[in-house]
Amino acid sequence: MKLLLLSNSAAPGHAYLDHAREAVADHLAGVEELLFVPYALADHDGYTAKVAAFTAELGIRARGIHTADDPRAAVAQAQAVFVGGGNSFRLLSALQRAGLVDAIGQRVRAGTPYMGSSAGTNMACPTLRTTNDMPIVEPASFAALGLVPFQINPHYLDPHPAGTHMGETREERLTQFLEENDVPVLGLREGTWLRRDDDTLTLGGIAAGARLFTAGAEPVEYAPGADLSTLLTAQARFDNRAA
Repeated sequence: MKLLLLSNSAAPGHAYLDHAREAVADHLAGVEELLFVPYALADHDGYTAKVAAFTAELGIRARGIHTADDPRAAVAQAQAVFVGGGNSFRLLSALQRAGLVDAIGQRVRAGTPYMGSSAGTNMACPTLRTTNDMPIVEPASFAALGLVPFQINPHYLDPHPAGTHMGETREERLTQFLEENDVPVLGLREGTWLRRDDDTLTLGGIAAGARLFTAGAEPVEYAPGADLSTLLTAQARFDNRAA
């Protein structure tokens, strides 16, 4: 499989996807037309236009899957697939209704490059359970594409030492997740991404890096360039808490 999983698509001081331009260009090298999945936002046309403006600078056409008469056929013919960010619950529900969970998964496992950002990165995981989003719609299940065997938390945010927010920190939420489930969770900070090339998984992006959470252990920090390929051998166990 060939995956590019971005924590975010917008970064301060940068135009849309510009912070990851080189990584995107390398990932999509040789692709003439990109199939874009805009279902995580309500304005499919406007979202696709934003993506198309960026990919045009790379010499790549972007086509919104929502314009296809047969979305599954569009996936079967796609040179590459990009699933954009937004609300993960809305995105997964739309993919399920259109019969695209299996269609995209099969195509990507056969070698079609997949790019995800934020919610699109959540879709690459076995389940939706480590998203930050509000459940504005109810999908049929939380099962996602399962392109990697571990979980990702895009937009991972460290607690601010001087903050006055009294709610749960991201770390606390992920710790609670691991009290009920046994599967690694990689917290991808803003400006970082994962590259998968078959059995190789590498962390890229800015120096902030990523934080790995596993059940019963302290979180581990990783810097860009880190080889995280061992995560591809993870065995996910969900709802494994003893009664």
